[in-house]
Amino acid sequence: MRRTRQIRPTEGLSRPGKARSGPVVSVLAFAGITVAVMQTLLVPVIKDLPVLLDTTPANATWVMTATLLAGAVSTPIMGRLGDLHGKRRMLLVSLAVMVVGSLICASTDDLVVMITGRALQGFAMGAIPLGIGIMRDELPRERLGSAMALMSSSIGVGGGLALPAAALVAQHADWHALFLGSAGLGLLAMALTYTLVPEPPLRAPGTFDVIGALGLSLGLVLLLLPVTKGGDWGWTSAPTLGLLGAAVVVLVLWGLFELRTPAPLVDLRTTARREVLLTNLASIMVGVAFYAVSLVLPQLLQLPTSTGYGLGQSMVVAGLCVAPLGVTMMFVAPLYARISARRGPRTTLMLGMLVIAVGYGAGLGLLSAAWQTVLIAVVLGAGIGLAYSSLPALIIGAVDPSETGAANGLNTLMRSIGTSVSSAVIGMVLADTSVTAGSVRVPSMEGFRISFLIAMGAVLIGLVLAAFLPSRRPSAHPVLLASSAGDARAARAAEPGERGQRTGASNRGTVASSRETSDPGASS
Repeated sequence: MRRTRQIRPTEGLSRPGKARSGPVVSVLAFAGITVAVMQTLLVPVIKDLPVLLDTTPANATWVMTATLLAGAVSTPIMGRLGDLHGKRRMLLVSLAVMVVGSLICASTDDLVVMITGRALQGFAMGAIPLGIGIMRDELPRERLGSAMALMSSSIGVGGGLALPAAALVAQHADWHALFLGSAGLGLLAMALTYTLVPEPPLRAPGTFDVIGALGLSLGLVLLLLPVTKGGDWGWTSAPTLGLLGAAVVVLVLWGLFELRTPAPLVDLRTTARREVLLTNLASIMVGVAFYAVSLVLPQLLQLPTSTGYGLGQSMVVAGLCVAPLGVTMMFVAPLYARISARRGPRTTLMLGMLVIAVGYGAGLGLLSAAWQTVLIAVVLGAGIGLAYSSLPALIIGAVDPSETGAANGLNTLMRSIGTSVSSAVIGMVLADTSVTAGSVRVPSMEGFRISFLIAMGAVLIGLVLAAFLPSRRPSAHPVLLASSAGDARAARAAEPGERGQRTGASNRGTVASSRETSDPGASS
């Protein structure tokens, strides 16, 4: 039996016009790019972290792992808090925590303090689902598709653009300046959000599920820790197997609790719905595919030519060659909106994953020159941009308006799990197939090609999963509860339902809070 969702009214509720929605989209996209910069800024100095922090290589990897774990934990939690207490408010909190973490990292060379700061930076990952939720609640229908596409792709956009900039800073300035730059971007994003982004009026009922949040956090840490560290510990070692077993137990118990609590952190019944489940599983595969290119191309570009296959480029040039990945993702957002308007987001997702598969397939034979890596980055960026842009539209079309933040938070988590698995598996492949160059071990061309095959296989699995998604077009506009009868009539007039066939007469939409109202798809 479906539960009815109540949405609290807010006085003076109105849809923003184009003049106001423009800054909202720009600011939220900038916030997403800021989060991506935070994730990418240490990539140019990863190999130097043991020396910079006076520690072992195994310990230095915790600087990256801490951010990953914190981001995975915070994403669904911040999404749910946004549904309950205001998405803009939680967006500001996420950015503020990131700024604090950046300032901590900028002021220390101590490993433990650095890990703490990086974990705080990871909490900014919640900005992505919160931004998508604000867009759904605030933007006019004609702007929503391309806006969500840009927000969803902002991780790739920011990562691609930040890589050469971070490399330039790392080469010519103290590496702590990277964190000062991250803090400055965070403060600017906060100021713009506070000034230009309105607080959406939609609120979910109930209270925050503290036990559910703690259970999910523990389960995710127990799961992702051995996934990210299994290569160092050994995949059959007692710590790895023990943590994976503990993760299964904790997550099963958490799931049973969530099914019984009246206000769960994650509505597992909604999550188990076919369109939501398949979209989340496909998201994991897209995450695997996205991270593979980020691991392979920079290393190939920077390996010395003496290896016989390395391209001998500097850190900055390598960043510039990979940058088109993010730039292309940004430019395909309007293309996504056009394709999705005609064919639906399922078709766009499948097209994107097909382009990704073609890009990795071509990459198997195009790794002998820098210009070829640029070509691969462009093709993969186009495919990943289309795929990432489709995911929030598929999720939004399948859940209640009051669950937008939590549902997109869970979907973002699925992408993070994909990138974690990709990092672990491809890292293991590159290590196991490495060769000796001089006095050091370096990745081999065989390892790079196997990595591309793994990414191509993952995205083809995602393509099969997407083929079983319902072939309907979810609504691209929010469902609001107006504060007066006059506002309700205006909202009803502006948002006609789309339940019928495209060739049939559409039903009159209503401003309501039930599950049926939030799922007005048209068959295609």
